[in-house]
Amino acid sequence: MGEQEAIQRTSVPGTRESLAADLKELGLGEGETVIVHTSLSSLGYVVGGGEAVIHALMDVLTPSGTLVMPTQSPQLSDPSHWENPPVPEEWWPVIRNHLPAYDPQVTPAFWMGKVADTFRTFPGVLRSDHPKLSLAAWGKEAGEVVADHGLAFSLGENSPLAKLYDRSAHVLLLGVGYESNTSFHLAEYRVPGGKVIEEGAPVMEKGRRVWKVYQDLDHQTDLFPAIGEAFERTHPVQRGRVGLAESRLFGMREAVDFAVDWFTRKRSPC
Repeated sequence: MGEQEAIQRTSVPGTRESLAADLKELGLGEGETVIVHTSLSSLGYVVGGGEAVIHALMDVLTPSGTLVMPTQSPQLSDPSHWENPPVPEEWWPVIRNHLPAYDPQVTPAFWMGKVADTFRTFPGVLRSDHPKLSLAAWGKEAGEVVADHGLAFSLGENSPLAKLYDRSAHVLLLGVGYESNTSFHLAEYRVPGGKVIEEGAPVMEKGRRVWKVYQDLDHQTDLFPAIGEAFERTHPVQRGRVGLAESRLFGMREAVDFAVDWFTRKRSPC
């Protein structure tokens, strides 16, 4: 959905102040820790675009809270896994040898949408060191959340997701569904039986660009909508509108624990 369609759908433009009021009405509060996934266009026309959305979130949380967004860069991955679009096999060595190394200050996160890609550039925002599956954070515990992001099994116990779980963070879905709920990935790592793959990415080591090979799970994001639908049937989820976007706010710990049970049943032998 482009800006023109957002204008056509909007009767009154959203602003930093109106979005903050909507977020408070949804249940987001000062001092909380929250991981946010958003579709800017779903909010309708917002004066100031992604910047206004980020400022609204920061206004509500205040510096005593912690704001987190996925800033993934899936382009920094082994080309043998690329599907959208795939590239010829004879290109793979060239890509592995020349793909720019991950730089948390520079590497774009455009696959994650305009809000997340803008967020990573904000003053005071820190970004984790994973070349493909980084997260960025701002606020009181930003440094602790993004520190020491392990390369292998990237969204498991040595990831910011595990730290958010330990902090009983909230998940905020602004105009997106459970397919965007990154925290469900943590559950995948906590249940044996996931498919392990070999992955690779360009990183800097001792001042040199190197292609680093590591193990990870073949993520099952396609299952997340079904998990989310089942979760909502048995757990409290605060629902409302932020701007024009249908939005959800819920506890990450409860969602991950539910997904662990869901994956356990799915992977257990009949």
